[in-house]
Amino acid sequence: MSKITTCASVIPSAEPFLFLGDDTGILLVHGFTGAPKEMRTMGEYLAAHGKTVLGIRLPGHATQPADMQHKRWVDWLQAVEDGYHLLHSAGRRVFIMGLSMGGILTLTAAARLPVRGVVAMSTPYYLSDDPRLNYAEYIAPLVHEVPKGAPDWQDPSVAQGHVDYPNFPTAQLAQVRDLLAVMRLGLPKITVPVLLVHSHHDGSVPFENMQKIYDQLGAQDKSMFAVEQSGHVVTRDQEREKVFEAALAFVERLV
Repeated sequence: MSKITTCASVIPSAEPFLFLGDDTGILLVHGFTGAPKEMRTMGEYLAAHGKTVLGIRLPGHATQPADMQHKRWVDWLQAVEDGYHLLHSAGRRVFIMGLSMGGILTLTAAARLPVRGVVAMSTPYYLSDDPRLNYAEYIAPLVHEVPKGAPDWQDPSVAQGHVDYPNFPTAQLAQVRDLLAVMRLGLPKITVPVLLVHSHHDGSVPFENMQKIYDQLGAQDKSMFAVEQSGHVVTRDQEREKVFEAALAFVERLV
């Protein structure tokens, strides 16, 4: 008799979410080691303006760090594609919006799927110049996790309820590295409208990444939106309303 393994429960408040609205469907994708919660306030804002919003949970996230061990970038991309097909099959015109690695997945999906438009927030073009990143999968058996840097919240009050894993799993950093290579190859193939959002004070992904992505996009309809008083998680930090308004205006202009 085969052994049945059970998955850990989703962390309370970090569940995926669905808000039903009009025929514009917006797929929200959270970041690496993060959770749907970092996208939920944005989802509530868009839903309050009548949109159908689906916030997915990427495989291995928002449960326990051990669940990340065997996940690959294709698993995360397939979750995004599944979310797209759920909305599209329900008759929605689909936009995808992602934060950080969610932005990488958003842009990667936009090169493959007939989406209406994409919003990529705090999205890296590269990870790091650290040469050890090239050997992350080989280092992983010896060093299982890499500590995160200091938090860059500009509004410390929202940090208290933030949900993410405390460290980066080394093996999965190699997966993000490989996913970025796929994204960069796909950028010239993206022809749908794109809005890039980034903070000048992003302590995780330097601001210059936004320009690098912008320069490589094949889209003619592309724009950049910068905020000044936020950290990496622009969807929860103190200028979140500005980010939400920019994303909504982008969608409404196109539909």
